[in-house]
Amino acid sequence: MKIDIQKLFRKNILNLKPYSSARDEFEGENGIFLDANENPFGELNRYPDPYQRKIKEKLSELNEIPTENMFLGNGSDEVIDLAFRIFCEPEKDKVLTFSPTYGMYEVSANINNVELINLELNDDFQIDLETLKPYLKDESLKIIFICSPNNPTGNSIKNIKNILDNFNGIVFVDEAYIDFSPEESFRNQIKNYPNLIVSQTFSKAWGLASVRVGLAYASREIVQFYNKTKPPYNISQLNQNAILDALTDDNIKRVHNNINLILNEKIMLIQSLEQQCLVKRIFPSDANFILMEVDNADLIYQQLVNENVIVRNRNSVIKNCLRITVGAPEENLKLINELQKIEKKI
Repeated sequence: MKIDIQKLFRKNILNLKPYSSARDEFEGENGIFLDANENPFGELNRYPDPYQRKIKEKLSELNEIPTENMFLGNGSDEVIDLAFRIFCEPEKDKVLTFSPTYGMYEVSANINNVELINLELNDDFQIDLETLKPYLKDESLKIIFICSPNNPTGNSIKNIKNILDNFNGIVFVDEAYIDFSPEESFRNQIKNYPNLIVSQTFSKAWGLASVRVGLAYASREIVQFYNKTKPPYNISQLNQNAILDALTDDNIKRVHNNINLILNEKIMLIQSLEQQCLVKRIFPSDANFILMEVDNADLIYQQLVNENVIVRNRNSVIKNCLRITVGAPEENLKLINELQKIEKKI
């Protein structure tokens, strides 16, 4: 399917003259800087690189994707929000997602005054293509958001390529948990689909949630408009330094080891939970968390909280379900022990 990506951008964004910062006009690192009204004193007195070039160069080496196909945001939430600003006319255009899923798609739609079409996933938490099919021809539908592995269900979503092959708008694939999944990332497909945005994050597998850095892989044209629309210095130098420290060879090895440990702990955790009578079902997971169905989620959640074990109560989203992040070995053991105590009380 041939797509004219220029037709997808909002007209005012196409015509937008972006703010030009001092670091847009001069990119060097050495000199007497009297151009940005910075304080000449202090260790953190200079503005950061607005385009995070060093991080992108390192990621390019690791993933073999050109730097021009990357955007770094203040968490994945900025990547999501900017997609609305770039492609969706308020009170006119629509976006679509599948529930249950990550709640920020709906929040961003409401903030940006864009109608959200919410289609239910089937019993296996997969997309029903027949239900989706009529919406693919709606010219006012600008973005389809797909979280894979999905939050809170944990499973990888199938048929994404089918949607890419049959939709003229933006397909936004949120891969926050991809590092825990056996499935291949869709970031390598951006060269084949100019309408594809793949978001990832340093919050999960990299263990840098407090740093708040997300990233997007997309066509050069889309990245250009992300850079055009974002705030001038959207990622602080402190946070850029934290990411650069994380991208060293030794730390990358440590991250991979931690991922393997988490996945092994997940297997152990599932095996232990399956032996407990209060657990009715554990859903398949390709993430660093599991979703389990119990008899009374509200009760079990509160009793765990009373013992300072905090899980996520998803009863309001999926009836009687708790979402449990895989913790460190001692944390998982504490969870299992407390659930065994609750089981005896019930």
